[in-house]
Amino acid sequence: MSENMKKGIYILPNLFTTGSLFAGFYGMVSTLNGDYRTAALWILVSSIFDGLDGKVARLTGTSSKFGVEYDSLADLVSFGVAPGLLMYSWALKPFGRLGWLAAFLFVVCSALRLARFNVQVETVESKRFIGLPTPATASMVSATVLLFDHFGWPSSYKHLAILVLIYFLAILMVSNVRYYSFKDPELIKRQPFGFLVLAVLLLIVIAAEPVIMLFALFSIYISSGPIGFLMTWPRRRRLERAVHKGHEAAHRHNG
Repeated sequence: MSENMKKGIYILPNLFTTGSLFAGFYGMVSTLNGDYRTAALWILVSSIFDGLDGKVARLTGTSSKFGVEYDSLADLVSFGVAPGLLMYSWALKPFGRLGWLAAFLFVVCSALRLARFNVQVETVESKRFIGLPTPATASMVSATVLLFDHFGWPSSYKHLAILVLIYFLAILMVSNVRYYSFKDPELIKRQPFGFLVLAVLLLIVIAAEPVIMLFALFSIYISSGPIGFLMTWPRRRRLERAVHKGHEAAHRHNG
């Protein structure tokens, strides 16, 4: 046993992680019972707990290597296996091999995304995630199920679009597309009064139509990555050409 483990572990952040894991597991139980709406809701609850455990650890100064590893394992269950199983049971089963392969791809890309995050956490800009975060991916899956339930649509309604969505989300998780992390310290500092008014209006709109607004918000967030990637593509290409020319010039000079 390591010296750090002998000293004990921090209870509070790991309790939130356990809450996230419990919610994800109960989501799988609900899926197996055919209660897809409840499963989707519990996956959303899991994402809330996941957001809280990291913030609690940072605010209380109780971050630890054990907590990071435990959080990743919990995330794989709650945001990889649980939504993958939900999507397969709810909509992908009629596709046969294509369906369960889509669900498996979703799970394995979640695992790869979490592994990459763990090895890059100290070297990557904290304001941006590389690849779509797993909680956002799982929340999008849940929001889709809730939207169909809200309008009374069967899962077979436009089910080909759901298959495409799962492959699309899986690819985004392991891509180099960048997403805003909402970890910017400036967010909690003083802001103009108009920001408060906009936040209140947003909360009112969400409260009026929570299912539709959740689906819309997650769709906007997921779309922001590819849109930002395409918009910055010309600038990145110019920088790459400039660096390449610089290397060629240095090579000729050294030669």
